[in-house]
Amino acid sequence: MEIASDTMQQVKPSVRTGYLEGVALAQRAWAETPLSLRAALMGRLRRRIASGAVELAETVPTNLVGALNRSVADTLVSEVLPLVEACRFLECEAAWILAPKRLGRRGRPLWLAGVDAEVERAPWGIVLVLAAANYPLFLAGAQTLQALVAGNAVLWKPAPGTETAAFALRTLLIECDMNPELLTLLGSNMEAGADAIAAGVDHVVLTGSAETGTAVLHQLADTLTPATMELSGCDAVFVLQGAEIERVVQALAFGLRFNGSFTCMAPRRVFLVGMGETAVADFEARLAGALMDAAPVPISIKTFALLRELIADARKQGAEILLDGIRGESAASHAVGATLIARATPALLSMQTDIFAPILSVMRVADMDEAFAACAACAYALTASVFGPLREARVFAGKLRVGNVLINDIVAPTADPRIPFGGRGRSGFGVTRGAEGLLAMTTPRTIQTQRSHSMRAYQATGSEHIPLFAGLTEMLHGSSLRMRWAGMKRMLAAARKLK
Repeated sequence: MEIASDTMQQVKPSVRTGYLEGVALAQRAWAETPLSLRAALMGRLRRRIASGAVELAETVPTNLVGALNRSVADTLVSEVLPLVEACRFLECEAAWILAPKRLGRRGRPLWLAGVDAEVERAPWGIVLVLAAANYPLFLAGAQTLQALVAGNAVLWKPAPGTETAAFALRTLLIECDMNPELLTLLGSNMEAGADAIAAGVDHVVLTGSAETGTAVLHQLADTLTPATMELSGCDAVFVLQGAEIERVVQALAFGLRFNGSFTCMAPRRVFLVGMGETAVADFEARLAGALMDAAPVPISIKTFALLRELIADARKQGAEILLDGIRGESAASHAVGATLIARATPALLSMQTDIFAPILSVMRVADMDEAFAACAACAYALTASVFGPLREARVFAGKLRVGNVLINDIVAPTADPRIPFGGRGRSGFGVTRGAEGLLAMTTPRTIQTQRSHSMRAYQATGSEHIPLFAGLTEMLHGSSLRMRWAGMKRMLAAARKLK
């Protein structure tokens, strides 16, 4: 895909307040554009992407060490296809999601009978998107599109090495008649994001590690800038009695293999609930067999050192290393195969750490209560998967303290554009995507209209008003019909005296 020349020229290594003044002017004009026209931009973009899907996919690097390890085909299915689905969702659904909500009479306090109320969704203004490297097109792209449809302008800071994908999507938006000032691409260094926050953005969306989230929140605290934090995971998989074991094994192998395991919701902890010794041994053997021939993936030196620490800790604490991903020639090149740890406990570092490397720990638990307690020992709460009979799995899922639960599946269904995605605990707060994610790109603005011409409410109150207000409270909220009737009589008597 050829990138428009003006796109590269307009990349801002950093931004200052003066630059944001021009962005704010463009944003205000965009916010006044009818929502139907903002949504129509998504339709044009969707069709434009469809006409050059492979070219767009090829702008995403396939071998970025420590972040990406996939083919163009994988990029098409994991990023381009979900992105056009996100476009269609916004094109078709944004109008009713963001439509003003008129509050009717039901639930309106009696003494406000002359007041009409409406809740609008107003854009934040300028939204800063701090992008991750592992899915640089879909995650940041979907967040950017939601922000734009909601009426915001966007500053997009891509992760290092992923700039071309961001450039390409911006180019397509401009070709679809978007005002270029509505989407600014920043430099990929950390300082670019910090400068943008210092310049005065209105909302921040971060996809990254918990450590990065902590640092960003410290800076945001000075200006009380709101944020959505989509952070790390150390995700759990629960295998209940009656689960289809072959499906579990294949799903885990897929989750560990996909994108080189550089996925925040890749499986890291497996809890075998109520399984006997023979069933556990069979499961572990089948899982080891499925992972044994997984192709080595290159990881960063820092991640390599962390993986080595997790394996050493597991050995020290008495766990069993069924597969050691650091082996032979792969260690010399910092490329690792799958690591499988058996007889894990919640105390293992591998059961508490977010890491972009193919490592999986398996723990045996006697029942659901022990499973919940063991899972809660980890501070991360992004997603979880439950495999088992539907009735039991659904009950189990309803008790999990995580942002997203998948039943009899793993990772892939979360690409559904209708689904809000976000975590809890150390995995962050707030959501992106879905109706809730679109609403998060706005802030409520209420408009209340007084239609009565009476000015009685503006008069000063005194002790003579006590029977009136006390009677009104009893009439509306008394615990019995007799109390409400008595309250009404007291209120009417007080009202007659005040005339």
